[in-house]
Amino acid sequence: MCHVVRVLLLAALCVLGTTSTAAAADGWSVAPFGTGRPSFYVEGVPGTVLRDTVSVTNRGTRPVTVRLTGTGVAVAFAETAVRIPARTRADVPFTVRVPAGSTPGDRVGAIVVRDADGRQGTVRLLLRTGGPELAALTVEHVAVRGDRITYELVNRGTTPLAPRLAVRADGVLGRVLDRAPRTLPVELAPGSRLKLTEPWPDPPALDAVDVRLTVTAAGGAHDTAHASARFVPWGTVAGTGVGGVLLVVTTAVVRRRRRRGADERASQAVGTVDTAEAPQSPTWKPELTGAPT
Repeated sequence: MCHVVRVLLLAALCVLGTTSTAAAADGWSVAPFGTGRPSFYVEGVPGTVLRDTVSVTNRGTRPVTVRLTGTGVAVAFAETAVRIPARTRADVPFTVRVPAGSTPGDRVGAIVVRDADGRQGTVRLLLRTGGPELAALTVEHVAVRGDRITYELVNRGTTPLAPRLAVRADGVLGRVLDRAPRTLPVELAPGSRLKLTEPWPDPPALDAVDVRLTVTAAGGAHDTAHASARFVPWGTVAGTGVGGVLLVVTTAVVRRRRRRGADERASQAVGTVDTAEAPQSPTWKPELTGAPT
């Protein structure tokens, strides 16, 4: 990564004439090292350390001191503060570490260079993380609360998901709710959890039900979760009799346990997102090379 730059007047003129730069102020500019690159692009799998070099050129007649920082993507520079003599270019190496556990996709950041007067130059940096794509989705914490069903969706894979939901509820005397699969108006990012509510404006007045939520998404993601609920009109219990209510509840519990033993399965728990690791500082030093006026 740290190449020796030979001071050649003709070569320097070509480099400075063709490189796309971000001018911060009269006299100095910043650009990717080399020629023909308008921005930085780095790509690797999680855990990879990626290296590149940024060039700051001082075309002025006085020295300039600049500070280098990274935004959006964790960057470690060989030097964060560099003094550049007049008519000189400083090539500053830096590293970007792709965090372990990162999901595939693009992250946009920038290399920002500022001088002592607050003027700055910026070069865009795109980090692309590679790796296998995995679709995994779970539905959790299902509960019936009056006229609604609450639940949580968790994306346990490495790709964004647009989940589909199907709702079913079986009571003592048969099915009381049956909603075909439909796409929810949400998008789940990898590792995200979302609390949602399914309205149920007309639940039964007297019943013991087993509610089943089934979620699916592209790539084979699939999960099912259950919840039980008892609907009892307590205002009419005195006229109906406690024994009748207990009979309904007991029958429902027996039927629900048999059904659950036949079709309930364990929720998926595949893939997690780790926190990002800070990139390690490179050991090499920035190089100063002569530049023409």
